[in-house]
Amino acid sequence: MTKPPRKRSKPLLGEADAPLRSRPRRRRDPAQPNLPLDPMPDRIEPCLALLKARPPRGDKWVYEIKWDGYRLAVHIEPAGVRILTRRGLDWTHRFPLIEAAARALPVSTAIVDGEAVVLDERGRSDFGLLQQSLGGRGGTKRSSNAVFIAFDLLYFDGHDLRNSELEVRRHLLEDLVPAGGQDDIRLSEEIEADGDQLLASACEHDLEGIIAKRRDAPYRSGRLGDWVKIKCVQSDSFVIVGYERSTVARAGIGRLLLAARKGNELVYVGGVGTGFNERSAAELREQMDKMIIGKPAVDTGRKRNAVFIDPKLVAEIEYRAWTHDGKLRHASFKGLREGQDNADIYSVD
Repeated sequence: MTKPPRKRSKPLLGEADAPLRSRPRRRRDPAQPNLPLDPMPDRIEPCLALLKARPPRGDKWVYEIKWDGYRLAVHIEPAGVRILTRRGLDWTHRFPLIEAAARALPVSTAIVDGEAVVLDERGRSDFGLLQQSLGGRGGTKRSSNAVFIAFDLLYFDGHDLRNSELEVRRHLLEDLVPAGGQDDIRLSEEIEADGDQLLASACEHDLEGIIAKRRDAPYRSGRLGDWVKIKCVQSDSFVIVGYERSTVARAGIGRLLLAARKGNELVYVGGVGTGFNERSAAELREQMDKMIIGKPAVDTGRKRNAVFIDPKLVAEIEYRAWTHDGKLRHASFKGLREGQDNADIYSVD
């Protein structure tokens, strides 16, 4: 996708033509006063994007491409690098290339917020390819082709940046991870454009959508509206409650039966019978057949050849719309979510 030209931001600190870079630690001169430093947080709950139908308007918003992968926080410390999932689990060993790239960044301490993705041949993030690189749901493989897309900087050389405006954090991030790089840690570049036009262009290039962020907002954990996501195609997480057998479909799976949350309960929202390949269907069948239960967890209506399972598997599903009776339309299976990813199950009113 062709991006509008963007003026390079100048460093916040130092001379105008000298990009900001961290320097190796030195012993402090006792004659100099101690500068106040912020303790490095052990973990930060991520800022989450609120789903909207249309991009927000106005100069206070900036835009980025929406990436489809696993949300991660990369912690760079004197003792080494930690890569934490959204739930706070240590997945450093799962992403050795990202770990090595983080060690090479010119900084002593930092927390970088971003997304681990695997890119297809057209440079688009593909959640299914990422799952394959990790060995599928519950797999233990180390990804050999995932890259980290950095989009925020929360801690930098002893200073907690969460109370700083997004523009301030972005200035520092762009000096740490320069735009246009092709290393295993890359910058999610801001795009100066009309939100509606950018969304149309993203959809035309088969991207998942865009993210809008308030340029003057601090970093606040949770889904508070400082970040907004606008999708080209709806994509959400649903619980698998069973499947329908088939004598002709891959691995004998005709359709997966899906449920969403409604309050503290689950409610049936239809099925999905496309999006599988031989490998994903076989892996699904193997996992589901270990979880068979006698009584369905939700009322799915009368189903022929249905097998019901314990509702513990979470699937990422693309769909176009909802039917009048609350069922998914034109649904397609994208992959299983990791339990450690702590994905939000779709909630219906």
